[in-house]
Amino acid sequence: MNKKKSLSIFVLAMMNVAVIMSLRGLPMMAKEGTGMVFYLFFAAVVFLIPTALVSAELATTWSDGGGVYRWVGEAFGHRWGFVAVWLQWIQNVIWYPTILAFTGGALAYLFLAPELANSKLYTLLVVLIVFWGATILNFFGLKLSGIITTSGVVLGTIIPGIVIIIFGAIWWFSGYPIAFMAEPQSIIPDFSSFNNLAFLAGIVLLFAGMEVSSVHALEVKDPKKDYPKAILIAVVIIIVIFTLSSFAISAVLPAAKISLTVGFMQALQAMLAHFQLLWLLPLFGFVIAFGAIAGVIAWIIGPSKGLYATAKDGYLPALLQYTNKKDVPVVILLIQAIIVTVLALLYLFMPDVNTAYFILTALTAILYLIMYILLFAAAIRLRYSKPDVVRAYKVPGGNFGMWLVSGIGILGAIFAIIVGLYPPAQLAIGNPLFYVGFIITGIIIFVLPPIIIFELKK
Repeated sequence: MNKKKSLSIFVLAMMNVAVIMSLRGLPMMAKEGTGMVFYLFFAAVVFLIPTALVSAELATTWSDGGGVYRWVGEAFGHRWGFVAVWLQWIQNVIWYPTILAFTGGALAYLFLAPELANSKLYTLLVVLIVFWGATILNFFGLKLSGIITTSGVVLGTIIPGIVIIIFGAIWWFSGYPIAFMAEPQSIIPDFSSFNNLAFLAGIVLLFAGMEVSSVHALEVKDPKKDYPKAILIAVVIIIVIFTLSSFAISAVLPAAKISLTVGFMQALQAMLAHFQLLWLLPLFGFVIAFGAIAGVIAWIIGPSKGLYATAKDGYLPALLQYTNKKDVPVVILLIQAIIVTVLALLYLFMPDVNTAYFILTALTAILYLIMYILLFAAAIRLRYSKPDVVRAYKVPGGNFGMWLVSGIGILGAIFAIIVGLYPPAQLAIGNPLFYVGFIITGIIIFVLPPIIIFELKK
């Protein structure tokens, strides 16, 4: 059995970092200036840490690869397990065109043509080429994609994050003007209107995904000990790099000039130009794009395997049960790629890239947060409905500890959902009714299918 183990603690931790930490989200936090402290604290303490603790308990207790489908199903039955894994999967499909738009922006700097990042056709081509390539790569199994993911997250996410932190520190201690200090700001955001807090849902989404790597819990030597260790390493890396990198961006760029899609590259370009190192910009464009692609590769297989578990139980057509010699659900991956292709065509019809980017991000966040509410509720229920099941790792504090941790997670998710229904004051959304209508319609369209499919199956 041990001969089949293919992941070390470090590799699994890096896969967690790749799944969660994306440089694409830093500009959204940087636009908040000193207010990002609140958002980071909220997302980390109220969301990321509870998710990590609960996922560690569930993944090392019910570790057959079913993920949220198995966990929620054990607590509330197969119907809600199916809904949970569907939401995890479909929000992911909506998310791909946003992360790949960031990839296209980074590649534009590689080509020394930043203006390409605003080209709809260019963005569409990048999304299609990269996503289909990543899908085909996953056909060859976990080991190959794991190697690429690990190298990608180190070269394309951690190293650029550290570089911009170092440049930011030099900028700060050299006495250069600090953009986010040009106007008086508060660490606590303006709560007088939820429109001022609308970025919260998108920022919480940046910390989502800790449960995805749980499908690989049995791929390490000792899941009972090694999986929680990998989670802890990943959490520390994510929080430190997110915080310092966001401050570095907001130090050199005024909030109004930060692009949601290429803000990181804008800041890096300004720093490299200031320190007369602009010749490095294409290299960073390449490695950052590589890191974003590694994140996509890490995400493609996890949720798809979770959905595949429902196909084996008869909740999806028999065709979707097909796997290749590497035990990869090929048909599910192909269908996913087709849906992403259709969604990517929206870039040709959206008038503003930043606005379209955020609307898709907000819809993705809300769908994912609904899944997390089910996840936290399942963790609480299982403490009472399955008390005798041996838990290799348990959330500290007994049942009270589980109520506290999961309760914080549920309340945080509900608050973020409510805030996400408000159009952000920081962007020119246009008609707010369109924004709210789009989000609510999207929630209905994407939440109803698993419920209908379950009924039709019966």
